[in-house]
Amino acid sequence: MPETQLERARSGEVTPAMERVAERENRDPAFVRREVAEGRAVIPNNHAHESLDPMVIGRAFATKVNANIGNSETTSDRSEELEKLHAAVHYGADTVMDLSTGDALDEIRETIIEHSPVPVGTVPIYEAIKHVDGPADLTHELLLNVIEKQAGQGVDYMTIHAGILAEHLPLTDGRKTGIVSRGGSILAEWMEERGAQNPLYAEFEAICEVFAEHDVTVSLGDGLRPGCLADASDEAQFAELDALGELTRTAQERGVQVMVEGPGHVPMDEIAENVERQQSVCDGAPFYVLGPLVTDVAPGYDHITSAIGATEAARAGAAMLCYVTPKEHLGLPEAEDVRDGLAAYRIAAHAADVANDRPGARDWDDALSEARYEFDWRRQFDLALDPERARSYHDQTLPGDNYKEARFCSMCGAEFCSMRIDQDARDADGEMTAIEGAEETDLDASAAASANLPPVGTHDTSRVPDRIEIEGVTFTPEASGDDD
Repeated sequence: MPETQLERARSGEVTPAMERVAERENRDPAFVRREVAEGRAVIPNNHAHESLDPMVIGRAFATKVNANIGNSETTSDRSEELEKLHAAVHYGADTVMDLSTGDALDEIRETIIEHSPVPVGTVPIYEAIKHVDGPADLTHELLLNVIEKQAGQGVDYMTIHAGILAEHLPLTDGRKTGIVSRGGSILAEWMEERGAQNPLYAEFEAICEVFAEHDVTVSLGDGLRPGCLADASDEAQFAELDALGELTRTAQERGVQVMVEGPGHVPMDEIAENVERQQSVCDGAPFYVLGPLVTDVAPGYDHITSAIGATEAARAGAAMLCYVTPKEHLGLPEAEDVRDGLAAYRIAAHAADVANDRPGARDWDDALSEARYEFDWRRQFDLALDPERARSYHDQTLPGDNYKEARFCSMCGAEFCSMRIDQDARDADGEMTAIEGAEETDLDASAAASANLPPVGTHDTSRVPDRIEIEGVTFTPEASGDDD
């Protein structure tokens, strides 16, 4: 009996998950099935993730955004990670990755999975390394045991750095920043110390057996992604990409859903080429990109430098964007950093969908523009990507409720508001025709995917517990960072 979404799609079955995806994307269920069957889309959907509201990742669908959360050796606990999860979902994350490297890894992972309506990803080598004194002590058995345990816990997709091979390591010698992937650097040290091939590559077929049993999507990690502009599109990066193409076919042959991770730091003019090359080498498997960052000079603002690159990558065909927060390169993100990173990346994803002429994608923009021209502040706030932030900034300088009806904001005031002046001119007896509201955009009738309409972060949470008890304290997640 087929177990995975890929196997079931190939057998001609439209699964309940595909039906739900079709509803959310406003697509024919048969189209969803075909895209999954051909390996051009994935539906991360571990059998054990009971709170999941299924979603799809593929270039034919709305561009998705992932948010990384997780603790470190120095900070964060279960309650803080739950707050980050809530902030991520509230502000529009389509998936989350638990990248915890500190204490209580199992408890944090299980808590996140139990309370997440979106797919949860992990990088299992991060847990494996916690069980040994150093990278060289990792064993094939330990890596497989960790992967199998996490699959049983309900992880929907895992980053597996199986494409960085021993023969690739000398290709990094001329780089400015060497190997910047945590998983890639761990495996590089292991191969150097052991004088053997990457254990994740050696055990890849066994890993696929585990993933097929639980329907875990493999996210093929780019352990040699460039860590600065100078290292982009080099021989090491593309040698690994060729290996990822081979692994894509190996996994799909075994019924495992596959997406492929990408760079990194890439100059703007090289991004489209990178996306097109991945699509060719990996037979159209969904491309999941970190950024890319288009400049290296802005620590503290890398949610912006990377969102610029992410927009270009998504326009060129990337299916999911891994967000970057303002803390990138500097520290562990907190809930407010999650909010800022997601805002930047939801903008990038939506801008790309508009540029790619996704059905109905621009309806959201048109509806907000109409509300802006009509000085319908309440509707503007409702339609904003971050309603709380928009409302807060407006009310900061015009705090009275009466200003919710005013035909101006504090930028221009009543006298210099261009839209007010334009309306008055159109109402006068002259050549200009008044703009009627009869053709207002009806978002309820829009063909856009629900992931691309306000409010973002709308998921079916009926199977998510309302509360959790942590060390005897009942904890209810609250909206993080709200400005109300």
